[in-house]
Amino acid sequence: MTTRTLLLADGTRYVGEAFGGEAEVTAEVVFTTGMTGYQETLTDQSYNGQIVAFSYPLIGNTGINRDDMESLFPTTSGVICREVPRLASNWRNRTSLDVFLRLHHIPGLAGIDTRSLVRRLRTEGVMKGALLGPDADLEVALEKLRSTELPTDQVAQVSTRTAYPSPLGGYSVVLFDFGLKHSILRELAKRGCAVTVVPHNITAERVRALAPDGIMLSNGPGDPKSLTGVGEVIAELEEEYPIFGICLGHQLLCLANGADTYKLPFGHRGFNHPVKDLRTDRIDFTSQNHGYAVDPESIPGTELEITQIELNDRTVEGVVHRRLPAMSVQYHPDAAAGPHDAAHIFDDFIALMDARRTSHPTPRDMSQPVLARGAVTRALMPATEGNH
Repeated sequence: MTTRTLLLADGTRYVGEAFGGEAEVTAEVVFTTGMTGYQETLTDQSYNGQIVAFSYPLIGNTGINRDDMESLFPTTSGVICREVPRLASNWRNRTSLDVFLRLHHIPGLAGIDTRSLVRRLRTEGVMKGALLGPDADLEVALEKLRSTELPTDQVAQVSTRTAYPSPLGGYSVVLFDFGLKHSILRELAKRGCAVTVVPHNITAERVRALAPDGIMLSNGPGDPKSLTGVGEVIAELEEEYPIFGICLGHQLLCLANGADTYKLPFGHRGFNHPVKDLRTDRIDFTSQNHGYAVDPESIPGTELEITQIELNDRTVEGVVHRRLPAMSVQYHPDAAAGPHDAAHIFDDFIALMDARRTSHPTPRDMSQPVLARGAVTRALMPATEGNH
């Protein structure tokens, strides 16, 4: 057995069994409480650049399949769990978690007391950590860890660099890619939406060229305040089109309308977060993955209204614009993994687009998409400013 050490910035050390890739990494250490869906978690790009600790003890027992990927490649920095099974058993299994992580050069650590680690992160807050090999000088590594500045360009790492369309449908939706999950595309496709996925730094002019019925702001990693220029684009477009934001998209919509965000002590990550709708008293259990939240004290004085809250800590989980057809939620109504209680939120977005069609009639047949594939390509040429 090869050993591996998790070294936290406060000096705490956890020594266990190495699996997965061989790299030594430094990243923010976070934990998730989900009992299922480890494959969806690892391929959720909101975890970009983070070491993910699973509180559920058995991770990897059903292997990895080709259907439950939330992105084409995982961008998680590392994986921590209590136990990794020797064999994976499931009729859809294609490979083991160990082989999957090795393929993508992601180091794993097993055999430690994950309960102790989660308690520390809950008490002290998420912190920097390093996954180190058996020969590492831990004193030198700790000094280096404490002086290391973590990157803040996570969205630029995971966002698409060129726009691309989905199969055609009745509603034309432009989806800003801040690190989207494929489950968002699936939910929109179920509702007859033709989606054009665009880079996070696209201009308002380019979006108008696509003539959308509505605009979606996706989930994604990192601090929403690190995305300069996006708020101005959102503020401009919300005057013209219905907008729906999820997770990071929710935070960006709120920032664009004058609200503020802050970093949570240890974030919300898992599939069991109860959210209450203040308008109906309905409670949905939701899938969540975020380290930042909207400051409720910053909402008064804006044109936003808080519509949903998290029952555990009363954080803001949903807002609507008082004057414009814009709304957002902090959780993931697309789930994957997690409960599907909140999938109805996508229907609310469809209703916003229907209302806009009624108030902005056009000569075209509304049962047909706004733009054909060739028109999408032409509308996005020349290349979007700032693409790389």
